[in-house]
Amino acid sequence: MSSAPVVLDGDSLTCARVAAAARGRAPVTISDAGRDRARAAALVAAEVTAQRPVYGRTTGVGANRDQPVGPADEEAGLRLMRSHAGGGGPLVPPELSRAMLVVRANQLAAGGAGVDPGVLDVLADGLNRGLAVPVPTYGAIGTGDLTAMAEAALCLIGERDWLPPGPGQPRFPLGSADALAFMSSSAATLGEACLACDDLAGLLRASTLIAAFSMLAVNGSMEPYAEAVHRGRRAGQQAVAARMRGLLDGQPGPPSRIQDPYGYRALPQVHGAAVDAVAHAERTVAADINAADENPLVDVAGQAVWHNGNFHTAYLGLALDAVRAALFQTGALAAARLGTLVEPRFTRLTPFLAGDPQPSSGVMILEYVAHAAVADIRRLAAPAALGAAVLSRGVEDHAGFSTQAARATTDVLTPYRMVLACELVAAVRALRMAQLRPAGGELADALALAAGALSADTQDRPLDDDLAAALDLLPQLADG
Repeated sequence: MSSAPVVLDGDSLTCARVAAAARGRAPVTISDAGRDRARAAALVAAEVTAQRPVYGRTTGVGANRDQPVGPADEEAGLRLMRSHAGGGGPLVPPELSRAMLVVRANQLAAGGAGVDPGVLDVLADGLNRGLAVPVPTYGAIGTGDLTAMAEAALCLIGERDWLPPGPGQPRFPLGSADALAFMSSSAATLGEACLACDDLAGLLRASTLIAAFSMLAVNGSMEPYAEAVHRGRRAGQQAVAARMRGLLDGQPGPPSRIQDPYGYRALPQVHGAAVDAVAHAERTVAADINAADENPLVDVAGQAVWHNGNFHTAYLGLALDAVRAALFQTGALAAARLGTLVEPRFTRLTPFLAGDPQPSSGVMILEYVAHAAVADIRRLAAPAALGAAVLSRGVEDHAGFSTQAARATTDVLTPYRMVLACELVAAVRALRMAQLRPAGGELADALALAAGALSADTQDRPLDDDLAAALDLLPQLADG
């Protein structure tokens, strides 16, 4: 760990900070204000529970909401944790499990759950020791990650092992009344959304840079990026156009065509929409991970407990659905630019950028790889929000499937990376063959980095190593 600590205060967590903590790049700490809020909520929860029925504390859950739980029934919470730890399928990667724990600790620090505040430092200890909890893939549909959180609860009380198993694991004796209060959260879905949004923001930065390589290789027109063209347009469009102007400032001219294909001419509009979609999703996630999205909600200021529907993550699911739709559009545009790089009319080079005598295939196969990846992006762009479910004997009669939206957004990262890798390999080869060099600045530095990693061999040969090297380059280009 090398970054500054991620402070969990229930108020200032971001997708980037969740990613840093979940991926072991930064430790976590609990703020004093967060502990105080959690402690105050626990006191109010106990006081109100002594005066009136409270869902999950003095009653069963779901269709059992009318079944009372007596104060002497110390096993009720334990039965609830055990019965809900019933997820299925393979375990999610440890970073997703850890992202869930980061989010849940921050939610508890927001002060609306009423869980014993002692659990906060135990969660932080587990995270800082590089541990995760076992979270099966299947078990949630966007109305609370009960199976995942139940697994975490069993790890806390000692009935399950943290991963990797070992001596001296973090434990905490969750009380019976705290069982649902700890479990009632969409932290797993939100944590996965945090990681996906953080990754996508970086990939979109890399994509703009790779598009600038292609633009230089085909000697495209800069007119579509003029400031006047984008005045008054949306933020993402303006940002993409401004970055392209900065990257290509001082490049050779005049352009080869009065108008370029859409892959270049409509880049700010299409890529900008994806930038805006990811930014909106990040804001949506940030609002949820810094809120007391609890049911029941402990209202410390009002000395009350409110039963509600804040567990429903409709906003999140819809935002992530929009991200994947926008990503398909910009991925298709990258594949379209790849099509110009293999065409002599645009590059004035050999067909398919081949270095062997004609007919040779050069980078022909990259088009097939890219379009196969785009097809997967299109498949994953199907809106998860169009699902429906009626559960728990009809009491829970709706679901937004934001969990599936988050999972699809994670899954879409792989094909999108592949599309970018294909364009990067072809663009760098074209620039080398044409002996074109950026005038300087960020684009020149990025080309030097790419040229050092990608083979200069233009003979017909397998390109799988080139694609692997390009994939490895993407994080570095994203940080540029």
